[in-house]
Parts: sequence; C-alpha cells; structure tokens
Amino acid sequence: MTSQTMTADAAGTWNLGDLKINRIGFGAMRLTQTGEAFADDALPRDRGQAIGVLRRAVELGVNHIDTAAFYFSPLRSANELINTALAPYPEDLVITTKVGPGRDPSGAWREHATPELLRGQVEENLRQLGRDHLDVVNLRIVGTDSIAERFGALAELRDAGLIRHLGISNVTPEHLAEARAIAPVVCVQNMYGIGVRPEHDGFVRTCGEQGIAFVPFYSIAGTGRQAGANGAEHEEVRAVARAHGASPAQVRLAWTLRRGPHVLAIPGTGDPDHLDANVAAGSLRLSEEDLAVLEAVHHS
Repeated sequence: MTSQTMTADAAGTWNLGDLKINRIGFGAMRLTQTGEAFADDALPRDRGQAIGVLRRAVELGVNHIDTAAFYFSPLRSANELINTALAPYPEDLVITTKVGPGRDPSGAWREHATPELLRGQVEENLRQLGRDHLDVVNLRIVGTDSIAERFGALAELRDAGLIRHLGISNVTPEHLAEARAIAPVVCVQNMYGIGVRPEHDGFVRTCGEQGIAFVPFYSIAGTGRQAGANGAEHEEVRAVARAHGASPAQVRLAWTLRRGPHVLAIPGTGDPDHLDANVAAGSLRLSEEDLAVLEAVHHS
C-alpha cells in the first residue's frame, strides 16, 4: 500500500477525557537512539533526523505523542527533542507521559518512584517539555501490589493543575478498579498485539465498555519488546500483508485498531520511511476473512 498521502485521521478519533486525538499516534521510545532502546551501547540517533521525524509526524496528522523523561540515550532525550521540534506546540497536540520508572544520568534504572518522588518526576517532564501542565500522565508499575498510594499522589497533582488527565500502564483489571475509585482514568497502556497476551482480550473489551482508551505498546515488536521486531513473522500475517500490498508491521497495526474504536496505536520509530508506513496502516482495511486468519494466529 502507498503511504505518501495517507494521514493519521484515516483511523478515526478517540477522546482522552476532553482531548480529541487521532487513533494513530507516535511513541517516542525509539526516537533517541538506533538499535535497542535502553541498551548500554545504543548509538544516539542523528539529531536532525529525529527532529525531522517529529515534525513529519505532525504534518501527517499525528496529534498524540507518547513519551517519558526516562526515554533517553547518550546525548539524546526524547522530551528535549519533542520540545525543540514542536514548541510552540500545536493547540490540538496531546502529549502523554509516564512516571514511576526512573534512570540515573548514566542510564541505570532506579527503583520505581514512591508516592513522595512522583511529584519530582512530573516536574521533570514539565521542565523538559517546556509545559506548565501535562496533558496525560500514566502511572507505570511493575507487579501486582496496590497502586492506591501512588495513583492517589498523582490525583493530588491533577487537582493542583499540574496534570490534566490520568492513566495507568502495565496493569491488571484489579489495578484499574482501584485507580477508578480514586480518580477518573482515561487510558490503560499495556503490552498487547497479535499473539501477545491473548488472555488480555477481555480486559481490552472491558476498557471499551468503560469508555477508557486501551493503548497497546510493542504491538509491532511483540515479544521483541524494546529490541524491536526480530524479523521472524507468522506466515499467515505475511500472507495477509501480501494480499494488501502492505508490510506485516502495517497488518499488525491495522489488527490492533480493529480491536475496538477505543484502541489506540502508538508505533515508534526514528526512521522517516517507517513513520509514513506506520501512519498509512490506519488506512488499511482488513476483511472479515483476514481477521479470522489473524485471530487464529493470535490464539495459537
């Protein structure tokens, strides 16, 4: 499929609270380096290329960017690149950030933030992005422990006007129920894709029933995670891609978007050609036969 004139509005829109966005967005994790994200030997991406990709994304109608202060590699910070490329920000641009994890200046991971430390992480995102408030902040967690204290701390910052909307990431349905008892939740961001966590299908549907966006990460990379797609692909996915003149990555994104009108896509890249192809995936219309084939792969 061609991608030159396809824009992010082709996949439709969703509202994160009172913020209307196109369902095809952009993830900033891979923007700062070439190769595996967070790897000690990651090479900084060419600064001009990274800035160009961000500006091209906005030209293509992307108005939802997912980032975090801990997205950095030697010499490059995703938030700083976003600030440089896009400020003063378009009025319709929604920037979603994550807090909880943290890295020291050497890149080593710190313990996840306590409730007391979350304000500092929020303020660091504000400083790097040059904003006086954050549109959406996701509390990213590890494990199954209660999130009440940490989410409550973010809810206080929301009440103080530093945050507009709240979300949660890497969570269970129990976490969602716990968070919703404290403050409104506009999005859930979990790992999900073809063949990845099919046991989360019900959770995806539940989010839609509650009017909450479900935002899969690694929907292209799958189990390759931050290393990216590993090159191995199901032949069934390749066959669907050939039938549409598309790439397997585009099929994976299109399948994600068909999981429900509340499901968003945030594919990330630092490559201009990959960006165009990712945005074009929002125009790919899978048939019921295609979906049946892919569903079998998903549950295989």
